Amino acid sequence: MIPITVVEFGEDAERLVLEVLRSGNIAQGSLVRQFEDRFASMIGAKHAIAVNNGTTALVAALDVLDLEPGDEVVTSPFTFVATLNAILEAGATARFADISEDDFNVTAETLAAAVTDRTRVLMPVHLYGQIAQMDEISALAAARGLAVVEDSAQSHGSSLNGRHAGTYGLGSFSFYATKNITTGEGGMITTDDDVVAERLRVLRNQGMRARYQYEVAGHNWRLTDLQAAVGLPQLDDYDDVVATRQSNAEYLGAGLSTVRGIVVPAQQEGRRHVWHQYTIRVTPDSGVGRDEFVAKLGERGIGAGIYYPKLVFDYPTYRDRDDVIIGSYPVAERIVQEVVSLPVHPHLTRQDLDRIVGTVSSIVDEA
Repeated sequence: MIPITVVEFGEDAERLVLEVLRSGNIAQGSLVRQFEDRFASMIGAKHAIAVNNGTTALVAALDVLDLEPGDEVVTSPFTFVATLNAILEAGATARFADISEDDFNVTAETLAAAVTDRTRVLMPVHLYGQIAQMDEISALAAARGLAVVEDSAQSHGSSLNGRHAGTYGLGSFSFYATKNITTGEGGMITTDDDVVAERLRVLRNQGMRARYQYEVAGHNWRLTDLQAAVGLPQLDDYDDVVATRQSNAEYLGAGLSTVRGIVVPAQQEGRRHVWHQYTIRVTPDSGVGRDEFVAKLGERGIGAGIYYPKLVFDYPTYRDRDDVIIGSYPVAERIVQEVVSLPVHPHLTRQDLDRIVGTVSSIVDEA
């Protein structure tokens, strides 16, 4: 079986984890600070604040914006549920805008159409490893007086004309087990605002700036030195990891671009795609249904994922809520029925890539 993802750690991570274990200081400490500083430097942000997971990063980013009940956050309907859950946990109302079939990200045009007099935040999702149309989205936010919170959970190091995801507003990253950079669980908020950064550091630490000096009602959102020890060494060779993912994506694209009914993903002009996922579209022209296609891949030893099988609100628990405002999103409604993610991770061999291309081709040929 060629798995959809492989998680491996090198000797540097093992050594650093052992150092933390032997030190006896395993909670938030110096390694977390190093991880924050290194991550901020990597993406070009002034501050990075580590927290316990990516959903927390989104909640915290919204929390420091002091949203009130009824305030709206406009985001993508084609995303993981954490995006929506964070909006609701922050006490805001979720509204949605449609996406582009070129990059699977929400567009500035549809965001503009979705903005109301209650909108406070635009929350683009940089899906699959490619940054959204942030120049246009930032211009829209500035013109309408709106905050920007970037859901960058899948896009560590992605960029537009050299400017990284997570630097256009408040950035929120995930280090979940399968992300390009992982600490098992973990998250990061990025900002250039000194005041916001300090508020976030206080909020994540039970509202304390100093021990037992409570300034606000806070939370335990801390990352541990054990997790930072896992993540830190990955920053050393991250550019090499991304380069391998890009090479694998290019090879898959070359092999699959002529397969009937298969639409391959592309890195858009001016952007750096870090290829967290390699997501094709299985269109009706292929002659095979998406779910049947995935089943056949599995039968032939190719791991695949459907990210995501439904639009984020398309579940009974969300559909009848007053704080989830649902409209029509024709592109997202079509795309969600077609997407399939194939292996693109850096542990693939050329033989693996040839086998993936050959298997996809044979499934379509047999349809």
